[in-house]
Amino acid sequence: MTNRILGYDLARALAVFGMVVVNFKTVMSAEQGGPAWLGGLVGLLDGRAAATFVVLAGVGIALISRQSRTSQNRDQLAQDRHTLLKRALFLFVVGFLYTPIWPADILHFYGVYIAAAAYLLGTSTRRLWTYCAILVLAFVVMILTMDYSHSWDWKTLTYDGLWTPLGMVRHLFFNGFHPVVPWLAFLLLGMAIGRHDMNDRSVRRRVFMWGAGVALAAEGVSWLLIRTISRGSGLEGQEVVALLGTGPMPPMPLYMLAGAGTASAVIAAAVALSKRYENAAWLRPLVATGQLALTLYVGHVVLGMGMLEAIGRLEHQTLPFALLAAAVFCAAGVVFAHLWRSRFKRGPLEAIMRTLTEPRRPAA
Repeated sequence: MTNRILGYDLARALAVFGMVVVNFKTVMSAEQGGPAWLGGLVGLLDGRAAATFVVLAGVGIALISRQSRTSQNRDQLAQDRHTLLKRALFLFVVGFLYTPIWPADILHFYGVYIAAAAYLLGTSTRRLWTYCAILVLAFVVMILTMDYSHSWDWKTLTYDGLWTPLGMVRHLFFNGFHPVVPWLAFLLLGMAIGRHDMNDRSVRRRVFMWGAGVALAAEGVSWLLIRTISRGSGLEGQEVVALLGTGPMPPMPLYMLAGAGTASAVIAAAVALSKRYENAAWLRPLVATGQLALTLYVGHVVLGMGMLEAIGRLEHQTLPFALLAAAVFCAAGVVFAHLWRSRFKRGPLEAIMRTLTEPRRPAA
């Protein structure tokens, strides 16, 4: 038995489920195709699953570099940095190759996040928090001085000029689905969380309470401001919601707080559950699912949406049907992950990435 914290894999599995629900709902144009209460409930997942993924990536980076960071061994830090940069390049390339199939791809954004994090491995936790704040505030300045809607057709969610140099930079750093500014802050938050001992119950409780409190406060403040300002201002309702809401596009401060808080609370709760039910039969398949997150991320588009398109059920569906389709894919993903991990150490795409990016050990 390793010292791996299974709760991180459990949290990643939960994020996979949330991601599948959000993406199936969006592609099927099913946001309004069901009861209002169900739409509101599912809407709470928007931007939260992806944020949890990014925070978990930051946690993983902190764990990978823990020994070199605490020892301040320059050679070891350089080795960890080199490994991360290769992994960042792999994800960036795979993500851009994947983008024509899935325009909302997050992998190429991951590549930039991880490349930035590689140069911050030895940075103090306090400075990481400072960078988080700077990124969030920098986006506010950018959206007030630049046109966030530039190149977007919001009705079809298509981005004109993505493959031009300027369009690519704008999409990547400012107005894409997961722009580096401010989404890099999620990864830096994960690095800060990963530096704490989540095996300690008091640490888990503190992370959960702070996370849940921040998320609830952000949602509450957003609701209050939208309700108050919409009455007395000349702004249209959509503008108020965009600036003060907790939706992921644009990623304004209240969304960043809500996403960061939700991710922190989910991660802390998942670790607590994994500690309490470490030997439970239901935990292992979910842990395996989290360990195959990259494979399932690509699979939910190529296989899941591909099969729905083949039977003519990909577009203009109801919300209940979208949820049913997502549940079927998630169940199949759990079964596949469990069976795969019973025979192989890593998932298919995970194994390829490790082979290409891990340092080669010298021959004995």
